[in-house]
Amino acid sequence: MSARRVGLVGARGHTGRELLRLIADRDDLELVFASSREWAGRGVAEMAPEIATDLAFEALTPADIAARDVDAVILALPNGAAAPFVASLADETLIVDLSADYRFDDNWTYGLPEIHGREVLAGAKRISNPGCYATAGQLAIAPLRGRLAGDAHVFGVSGYSGAGTTPSRKNDPAALADNLMPYALTGHLHEREMTRHMGQGVRFTPHVAAFFRGIVATTHLSLDAPASLAEIEALYRRTYTGETLVAVLDRIPEIRDGAFQPGAVIGGFALDETGRKLVVVSALDNLLKGAAVQAMQNLALALDLPEGVYSPSPL
Repeated sequence: MSARRVGLVGARGHTGRELLRLIADRDDLELVFASSREWAGRGVAEMAPEIATDLAFEALTPADIAARDVDAVILALPNGAAAPFVASLADETLIVDLSADYRFDDNWTYGLPEIHGREVLAGAKRISNPGCYATAGQLAIAPLRGRLAGDAHVFGVSGYSGAGTTPSRKNDPAALADNLMPYALTGHLHEREMTRHMGQGVRFTPHVAAFFRGIVATTHLSLDAPASLAEIEALYRRTYTGETLVAVLDRIPEIRDGAFQPGAVIGGFALDETGRKLVVVSALDNLLKGAAVQAMQNLALALDLPEGVYSPSPL
C-alpha cells in the first residue's frame, strides 16, 4: 500500500516540530504540506532535518488546504482557530485536531486509546486530541472509575512549553525563575475535559514552572470502600498491561521520568490508614504523549495503520 498523504497546519509551534519528526519516522506516511505563516517560504528541513525532501513551509488558507489531495490533515493550532479549516475540508478527509475546540463535541471522536478504546477510532474522520494535563489526569483516575466517592483532585505542574510560543508570563524564563506560578484556579478547560470524559467530578489546579517540558500530576482520590495498596497497584498494572506507552512504576514519578519520553508513567501509590484516601502520581511529556505522540496514535488507528513504536525526543 502506498503511503498515506498527510498535511500539517500549525507546523511552527513546539508540538508542530515534534509532529514533523514523528511523521518522518514512518514510511507509511508522506508529508504533503506544512502550513506556517511565520515560516512561509523556508524549507521544512531547516526546522526538521528529518524531512528529507525539498518541501517548503506555506501560508495556506482553508480554501488552499481543501484543494490539496490528502488523506489526513493534522491541525496544531491555538484554541479557537480550527473551525475555518474544519469547515473547508471534505467529510472523507481525516482531521486530527490538537486544540480544545472539539473535545466537547459529540460529533467528534475523543482519542485517548488506552482509556476510551481503539475501536472507536477505527475509520473515524473527526478526532479531537486530548489535552496534556487531561491525559495525565485521566490515566491516573481511569482504573478507579465507578469506585470513587466525591471529586478527584489533580494538582498539576507543567513546563513552560505548555504555554506555547506567544510571549506571556507563563513562558517567560525570567518570570518563572525561582518561582512556581499557579493559574486558572477554577474552571480550567482541562478540568471540564476530564470531568466530561471520565464521567466523574474532577477538581484541577494547574501550575507552570521554570523547566521547559514535562508534566507531573499528583491526584488525590477518595475510594467508596477500603482497599489495600497491593490491590490498588495490581489494578493499575492490570489496566495498563500491554500498553507500550503507559508504564506503572514502583516509585514516585518525577518530571524527568516523563520529559522527552513518548509515553506516560504512573506510580507513587499511597493510601492513608483508612484505606480510602489514595494518592497517585502520573508524569508525561506535554509535547509527546500530551500532544504529538497521541495525535500520531489517533491518526494511525483511524487510517488502519500500526500505532508504531515512538522514540524519545532528541529535541
